[in-house]
Amino acid sequence: MIDALCAPELAPIVDLVVWADEDGEPYAANHLGSVRFRYQGGAEVLSGTNPLGSEDPMAFLPYQQELANPSPRVSTENAYPLAWQRLRSFFADPERSPDLAIVHTPRHFFPDEGGHVGEHGSLDAIQSRAPLIMSGAGVKKMGYVDAFARLVDVGPTLAFLAGVPAMDLVDANGQGLDGRVLRDHLEPGGGQRRHVIGMLWDGAHCGDLLHLAETGELPGVARLIANGLALRGGAVAEFPSITLTNHTSILTGTGPGRHGVMGNVYFDRATGERVVPNDQSTWHLSADWLRPSARTIFEMVAKHAPGGDGTVRTASVDEAIDRGADYATMALIRESGESGADALDDALPDPTTSPYLRDAAYLEDSYFRWGVRVDDFGITQMSALFSNPGSAPLLTWWASVVTDCGHHGGGPRSDMARDALRQSDARLVTFLDHLDSIGLSDQVTILLTADHGFEGSDPEVIGSWKAALDATGIPYRDEGPGLVYLL
Repeated sequence: MIDALCAPELAPIVDLVVWADEDGEPYAANHLGSVRFRYQGGAEVLSGTNPLGSEDPMAFLPYQQELANPSPRVSTENAYPLAWQRLRSFFADPERSPDLAIVHTPRHFFPDEGGHVGEHGSLDAIQSRAPLIMSGAGVKKMGYVDAFARLVDVGPTLAFLAGVPAMDLVDANGQGLDGRVLRDHLEPGGGQRRHVIGMLWDGAHCGDLLHLAETGELPGVARLIANGLALRGGAVAEFPSITLTNHTSILTGTGPGRHGVMGNVYFDRATGERVVPNDQSTWHLSADWLRPSARTIFEMVAKHAPGGDGTVRTASVDEAIDRGADYATMALIRESGESGADALDDALPDPTTSPYLRDAAYLEDSYFRWGVRVDDFGITQMSALFSNPGSAPLLTWWASVVTDCGHHGGGPRSDMARDALRQSDARLVTFLDHLDSIGLSDQVTILLTADHGFEGSDPEVIGSWKAALDATGIPYRDEGPGLVYLL
């Protein structure tokens, strides 16, 4: 099957095929050759020539280098950071990990199978690079820093800042997390309790976000960086670089092989069920698919924060992975007894009257229209949670979605994507001004990130690998598409 997928005629759409052996060691192959990944980086060539350009997490920096080579045409011109760690985790779940995964080329356009103008999901650097900005109390003022982190580092850092001792940054079995506290960017005493806010702008393109902040087009983001730092290399997403896998990785500090959410769609061999957690009808139940050993940062903080008197210690705004939060938007859906987003439809504002909307023409895109409504509801919830300093949560996670809508609809650096970034920035400015007005700004730490990056597809690069899989005669199911389970 791997040989069939590595046929030269599939090279325009198949970037890599990845899998793991019985010991969990990861491999990759394409039409050029095959390699085995090593823990310290560097791939051992097994056949042909090395199909990988590099494994450098800082590839395509400074930003001008990315602009000069957008959506690389061949894998030897691309970079695949931290491949060993990410793939080893991805293939570690014996019941939910696929037997192999097919990585789309950056330019592959597959609208008939759920693809978009802007795409993510790859192992490569740009689709895996999320922004990482830290600001406020306990954070060093370093400005733009030539460094990178991992998205699994975000959760432990937020929990530590909210007062969880380093020794208790463990899963439910007492095992250490995959992520680490980003101590190099914190002031001494960074673990002292304060109000901690994690913000996720879904799919926000790291390079363009930082570029727009530097050129004055995102004043809210620039304000955060002036009071803290931004990592040029951002934070490397877990594989696949898609939504629910990385929301869960952030909020548990573990990779998919431990938390169990292998993708937005995957197969569970133990139950024989196709799992679709990233859907409006199911995402309020997403935490149900977490492995028993997984522990969210809301649960970590609750163990160390007094409560039980109705106090909102932790809050989860517009986030699917909300287990353990005292306040959660998804809990409102669960309590309603209705299915999915329909339960809150009446609560979502009219997007045509949004004070944050820039170009009303984008409302013709149904996903973008919905994203404006959700994010306007998000700022309303945040304002209520921070109505006064005495009732503000200790730890808050605030997810926004319109940035994903804009990047899917138009691709990175498009007018649509930048409209979404400017929109989100305007909401951020509103919230920062609100913190100033209640005198809480000096007591708040903010971390802004995303769940993945984005690259632009090419409408002329189309095709499917289904015929090649079918021709092998091996029974299989292809979820995603790209996650192949042998039957």
